[in-house]
Formats: sequence, structure tokens, C-alpha cells
Amino acid sequence: MIGLVRKLSSLASVWVLIPICFLSFVLMLQASLGDSGVMDELAHIPAGYGYIHDLDYRLNPEHPPLIKALAALPLLFMNLNFPTKSSAWTQDINGQWAMGTQFLYESGNDANQVIRWARLGPMLLTILLVVFIYIWSRELLGEWWALLPTLLFALSPTVLAHGHYVTTDVGAAFGVVFATYYFLRLLHEPSRKNLIWAGMSFGVAQILKFSAVLLLPFFAALLLIFYIKSVVRDWQQTENRCKKFCMRAMRYIKYCVVILLIGYLLIVYPVYALFTANYPIAKQSADTEFILTSFASGPTPQGQICKPTRCLADLNIWMSKHAPTRPLAEYMLGVLMVLQRSSGGNTAYFLGEVSAVGSPWYFPIIYLLKESLPALIMTLLALVWTTQNILRRVKNQKLKSKSYFLDYLELNFAEFSMALFIIFYWAWSIRSPLNIGFRHLFPTLPFIYILTTTAWKKWVMKIDLGGFNFGLSALKQMAKRLFAMSLKYVFLLVLLVWFIGETVFAAPYFLSYFNELGGGIRNGYKYVADSNYDWGQDLLRLQKFVATHPEIDKIAVDYFGAGNPKYYLGTKEVDWRSARGNPSGTQIGADETQINADNNIGENQRSNQRKFAIHWLAVSVNTLQSAIQPLAPGQQRNPEDEYRWLIQLRPQSSGLGNVPQPDYRAGTSIFIYKL
Repeated sequence: MIGLVRKLSSLASVWVLIPICFLSFVLMLQASLGDSGVMDELAHIPAGYGYIHDLDYRLNPEHPPLIKALAALPLLFMNLNFPTKSSAWTQDINGQWAMGTQFLYESGNDANQVIRWARLGPMLLTILLVVFIYIWSRELLGEWWALLPTLLFALSPTVLAHGHYVTTDVGAAFGVVFATYYFLRLLHEPSRKNLIWAGMSFGVAQILKFSAVLLLPFFAALLLIFYIKSVVRDWQQTENRCKKFCMRAMRYIKYCVVILLIGYLLIVYPVYALFTANYPIAKQSADTEFILTSFASGPTPQGQICKPTRCLADLNIWMSKHAPTRPLAEYMLGVLMVLQRSSGGNTAYFLGEVSAVGSPWYFPIIYLLKESLPALIMTLLALVWTTQNILRRVKNQKLKSKSYFLDYLELNFAEFSMALFIIFYWAWSIRSPLNIGFRHLFPTLPFIYILTTTAWKKWVMKIDLGGFNFGLSALKQMAKRLFAMSLKYVFLLVLLVWFIGETVFAAPYFLSYFNELGGGIRNGYKYVADSNYDWGQDLLRLQKFVATHPEIDKIAVDYFGAGNPKYYLGTKEVDWRSARGNPSGTQIGADETQINADNNIGENQRSNQRKFAIHWLAVSVNTLQSAIQPLAPGQQRNPEDEYRWLIQLRPQSSGLGNVPQPDYRAGTSIFIYKL
């Protein structure tokens, strides 16, 4: 009877998992249908099509192929025109952006259809990760509590945002969770089967995101800690310790070697060999050499020994020239490109200034501003409760610290591993000058949600039965404790209803989501921009806005993203950047007085009669923030980029990150001004 109840309970939890996955997919699909192409998709979609259709890896080598290849699979059935005769393909070095523009908007293809079908693969991978989080959480927490971290990830507004784009961020989370799960399984249950799975999952992680290279030191640290734990545990009971513990160490080293061999030789190498099959070796070598020209201060002078980091680039160039090694050379090139870009930073607006220098406060602050507030409350309360519990145990000295820590590792090594990865990954991210958005933290979110749920389960279900007897006072005390536990469940339920409602009401503007602390969907741009708020997702909504306002005959567009304003707006669109730089081109403004007020308009432009009047301007808020907000020390920008004339027409309101208030918005991120 008990077994039947357990089976029914397990089945019921799965039936709850299904609507969670369905709702997550529907919300992503709704957002996908309304969002135009975002910045990275302009490079990733043509690159993936080139891998699958032409088996050629010349585009976008700085990202691994799996997500892009999955995205391109449906496109094979669409009879698309791929411009392989253009110079962007035949001559340019990594001409990904030009190929993206030509493939999507200039080759007779239906750009909207291509983008929407390409997003199917990433959305399915996101759902697969949701299911995998449930599977692992069920082993750690039980069927019903496993639904909590699953729900938090599946309906996270930021996960729903980036889960439906052809980008590698959700892939990074999948790779880390997938590989860590099987690595820990190997440590606890050594077997040939688990060793193979550990190697394969590690290889899959490497072709999803290059940040998965961080699994190498992470797994090494876990293996060392696991080994030390086993030595301390078995020390007293073991004879001939030196021999046995050395043999155990050699076995663990063998695990590492086999995992690397399986991952790189059976997963990474074949995949890259397939996708470089038609990539001419001469072009691959020339492209590699050009891309790495500036890596680690440039090529080593003849007759000198290369510096350690430059040796990697020289080795990569050599490998690219030889057929047996060139698949791994292409993988290695991507890793080196990521290292090079990470050290270079990323120019973006953050907390009142525009800077290319990373801030150590960037990721902590965007986490506090963009994480859903009920999820944030759950996580912070779990952290506080766990910390207090640890301190209480240490203070009471019920167990010696060494014994307590050893017992904890013995019973909770998976949770310890997750916490260690969060600390390790956050420390690396905070130290990095590459501040590219909340999406960069995705690999830690599943672990954060699982650890949060672990703490909540212990707190909610904790009932102290010490000194229990069957007296009336004892029964009253028990009733109070059960009532307190019920209140905890109610509190958790309120947070979950709040969380689900906030996510549903945020649809379909998930990319621009900020919690109440961050000003919500409408005002998050005041704190940080780029992929946190404006990545070009609202161009389709601008098209609808123009279509519903027949009074707009011309509109100047200064757009940030992967879309093509001319493709969507036709003859009504005027490229503000081109007009701005052409003395004989279009003048923007309601009258000559407004034009003359702009100190950055050249004398020849001020005296030139307007070719045709334009009374509408649409500008991406990411571009606007970069143009008008104060610069960090040492940062520069062109005066003509600063929109001084717009600020004179529409003064900024006081407050952090404020811009001239628009008359309308297309979606959340494109500000529209009637001049």
C-alpha cells in the first residue's frame, strides 16, 4: 500500500511538472513571436546555417556550435537563399554581421519566419534544462519539493527572455548542470557507465559555451576535496595507508584523464571535424592567424621564445594548418577569442555613467535589480537561515568543527558542490571587466534555486519533538508547532503566487524585466542597459506603431539591435546616423531654430535647406543612454553622437539615468519623439 501511494505521489508530481513546462514554453513562444532579432542573433543564425548547410565554420568562431546548429536545423527545410558568393563569406574574416544582414534581410528570405523557426531549438533546450533540474532536485529533495527550483527557473523572467533567443546563455547553464550532475554521480557511484556519462556530458558542455572551460578547475577542486574527505574518513580504519591512498589518488587522476579524452576526442573533435569539413584549410589558417594577431601583445619576434600566453596562440595557428588538428584548432581559437574579449571589457551604461571598465558591483547589483523579488526574498531568507544555523551549531559546540564539516560533506556533497561553483563563478565574474548582463550568471541560477529550496524545506518542515509526552501541555505545544509550520507553508505559497503573477504580467517584455527595486519593466533602463533592457527586441513593435500612425510619413531611426529598420519600415525609414553625417542629407527637426540650437550640426548643414522635413525620431534607449550619460574617466565619444539638440528640445528630468521623456514607446526599449 505504501509503495502504491509513493508511485501515485511521484506520478502526481510529474503531472504538475508538465503544466510548468507548458507554461514556460508558451510564454517563450509568445515573446518570440513579438520580438525582433536581438543583437547576437544577427551573427548566430547565419553561422549556425553555415555549419549545418555548408559544413563550414568560418562564421562566429568565438562561440561553440551546438546551440547555433540546433537553431539552424529547422531552416534546412525552408529553401533559403544563403549568400555564399558575397564578399562577407568569401573574403571577410569572420564576416558574421554582414552575412547576418544579407542572409536575413537582403536575400529574399522571410526574416521573421527564419528568426522564429531558429528560436525553436533554444526554447526546447530550455525546457530540457527545466526537466533536468527537476530530475536532479527530486533525487536531493523529493518529488514535491523538487518542483520549487524547477518552477523558479522555468518561470524566471530573465530565463524566459534569453531562453527564446539564438544565444548561448541558457546553453551554458545546461552544460554546467548536465556535466556537474554526472561528475558527482561518478564520484559517489564509480562505474564504467558513469565514467562514460561524465566524459560525454563534459564534452557536451564544451560545445555549448566556452565558459564551460571553467569546469576544469572546478572539477579538479571537487575531486581534491572528495579525495581528502575520503582519506580523513578512512584514516583510522586503513592499514598500509600510503599504498592504498596513493592507489585511490591514481584512480581519481585516471577519472580526470578519461573524462578529458572522452569529452574532447569523442564529442568536441567529431563535432568540429564535421562543421569544418568544407572550411578550406588555407582560409581557416589565414583567418586564425589574423584573428590572433593582437593576442598577448602580438606575434613572437623571430629568434625569440614566446611568452606563455602567446605560445597558446602560436600553437593554435600551427594546429590550424594541419588537417588532423584543425578541428581542435577551431575550438581552441574560440577559447582564446573569449579570453581576449574578456580582458578588453565592454562599453555600456551602468548606474549613471558610460564605461568600458568593468565594475565589481555590476553583477551583484543587476542580480538584486533583475531577479524576481519573491525569488530574491526566498534566496536571501534561505541564506540568512542557513548562516544562522551554522553559527548556532558552532556556538553550541555540539560537534567538533572538523567532525561536523566531515559529516556535512559526507551527507551533502552535491549541495556543497553547488555552493562552491556559485562562489567560484561569481568571484570570476566580479573580477572580470566584461560586464555583459544578467544572462552571464545563468550557469549559477539552477544551483541557487536548488540550494534555496533545500534551506526552505529544512526550515518549513522543522519540528522540535524534544521532550514529547502525551500530556495536555505537550499536545498544545505540538499544535502550536504544527500551526507555525502551516504559517511557513502559507508564506511560501504567497511568495509563489506573487512570483507566478509577476512573471505572467511581465509577458511578453521579459528582456526588459526589472523587479520593483529596479523600477519595473518601464524604468529599468535608468540603472543599466544593453542586454539587461534593450537588445534590439522591439523593432517589430516599432513597425506596428508606424503602421497605426498614418500621419508618420518619415521617421528617423537610430536603432540598436539585429533588425534592419529599412526592411520593416520601407521608405518611411530614414537612417539617422547616415543623415547626421551627410551635409547634403536629411535634416531632422520641426524648424530651423531647433536645428540651429544643436551645436554639433555643421555650418554647411545649418545653412542647407532640408531635403525633406522629418518630425519623428525613434531611438533605442541603449543608444540614448550611451550618448547622453556622463562618461567614466578616460572614456571618450564623438560629439556628434551626444544628442545635445534633443536634450535642448526635451531637457532630462532629474534623477539617475533619466533621458528626455519620449512621446511614445515601441515596446519598452525604442523611444519615439515627435519633434
